[in-house]
Amino acid sequence: MKRPFLFKALTFGLSASALILTSCETTESRISDHPDVFNSLSPRDQQLVRNSQIRTGMSQNGVWLAWGKPDQKVVGVMHGRQTETWIYVTYVPAYGYGYGYPYGPYGPWGWGGWGWGGGAVIHAHHGHSFVFVGSPYYDPFYYSYIPPSVPVPDRTVTFSGDRVVSFQFSKYH
Repeated sequence: MKRPFLFKALTFGLSASALILTSCETTESRISDHPDVFNSLSPRDQQLVRNSQIRTGMSQNGVWLAWGKPDQKVVGVMHGRQTETWIYVTYVPAYGYGYGYPYGPYGPWGWGGWGWGGGAVIHAHHGHSFVFVGSPYYDPFYYSYIPPSVPVPDRTVTFSGDRVVSFQFSKYH
């Protein structure tokens, strides 16, 4: 009875892994999937794309090959001309209330750091005694092993017409 379940679980796991691994898009995969777009670029831009770099004056197709699909697109006006800005996002750790990872300045067990030095509190309730060890402020649902993260703009590139007029990198890049 356990054998069919394990076989189905293994099949599902392998299928999900294959889907995740094959869905990762890279500069090389975009070039190999769209050789006509890559060959339409100048030799200079082809070399930049291979290195995941862009330049002022590059076409939108070149930027797409080099950096991929943007997370956001914003339209605007610069010097009286229509522009489109592509925004690429990255995720950076965000710590609640200024505490560092993983559990604030006192460690997961309270005021004594990583050990049991947080002290014990003995609580009596209806004739039963309970011992609490660690920080009374520890919340296992808030403080997890996966630090929270927030999206921040990593790179932006602005086009006027089909050509790059400016681009920027954040300090997180």
